[in-house]
Amino acid sequence: MSTSKVATMHDAVADLIRDGDTVAIEGFTHLISFAAGHEIIRQGKRDLTLARLTPDLIYDQMIAGGVARKLIFSWLGNPGVGGLGAIRRRIETGQPAPLEIEEYSHFGMVGRYTAGAANLPFYPIRSYFETDLPVANPLIREIESPYEDGKVYAVPPLKPDVAIVHAQRADAAGNTQVWGLLGCQKEAAFAAERVIVVVEELVDEAVTRADPNRTIIPGLIVEAVVVEPFGAHPSYVQGAYDRDNRFYLDWDAITRDEDSIQAWLREWVHDLDGRASYVEKLGAERVASLRPAGPAPSGSVNYGEYR
Repeated sequence: MSTSKVATMHDAVADLIRDGDTVAIEGFTHLISFAAGHEIIRQGKRDLTLARLTPDLIYDQMIAGGVARKLIFSWLGNPGVGGLGAIRRRIETGQPAPLEIEEYSHFGMVGRYTAGAANLPFYPIRSYFETDLPVANPLIREIESPYEDGKVYAVPPLKPDVAIVHAQRADAAGNTQVWGLLGCQKEAAFAAERVIVVVEELVDEAVTRADPNRTIIPGLIVEAVVVEPFGAHPSYVQGAYDRDNRFYLDWDAITRDEDSIQAWLREWVHDLDGRASYVEKLGAERVASLRPAGPAPSGSVNYGEYR
């Protein structure tokens, strides 16, 4: 019998995230653990380095919440809407404190996680030629290919202290299954020292064993499993709830003003004791409006025989 790794969000964040850590909350548009980000703010973690391919609303909220000293990223913004005011103010004005930034392309970030996961000294990339990124970021370095086929750029490995991944389901041992749009959750998890998975549903080990190809993160690298339904809102979870586009539109006005973003954090993070209270505050009607219209089965396979 596997040892249960199930924990509350409070305990997982308190036990596994320390001030000064590098923390990666991954998920590409889909499966972004806003619940974990809010708990990090609520617990007042400090001096974190936040890593993410596409810093969007959750990192804007966390940086407004004062948890970070540095951002490692590729693209950042409010997808399809506009900018991120809290991050921009920190970069442009240094208020209330400077924010150090380290910028790559999307593929550069994937390469960094891949190198970290494989314990490689660097990851080679050709796509930085004719860009200014190597000028802006001296960690992107031109090197000679050892196979005499010209020059490439190298990016260093990225090994977060903690990776946080949201998923549809996991068993108590941490075997974590995902379907729908994938980002670099697997690479970030294997690169990290500690892994927290946040799931919509806890299932029996028989369920994960019956469908092993959906297990992108094995329990052997997972420290904690947090069951947090609706924990990715306002991003989406395929099969559970849709992206809350209204939230992204509303955020544009909130993030433009420091007072308004701090008021939002007080109301939606600090004054609530967790995700269940957040969902209750959203209201049953709004939650229901984000549920899928109906089933969309993908078919099945028989692992015992093939015909």
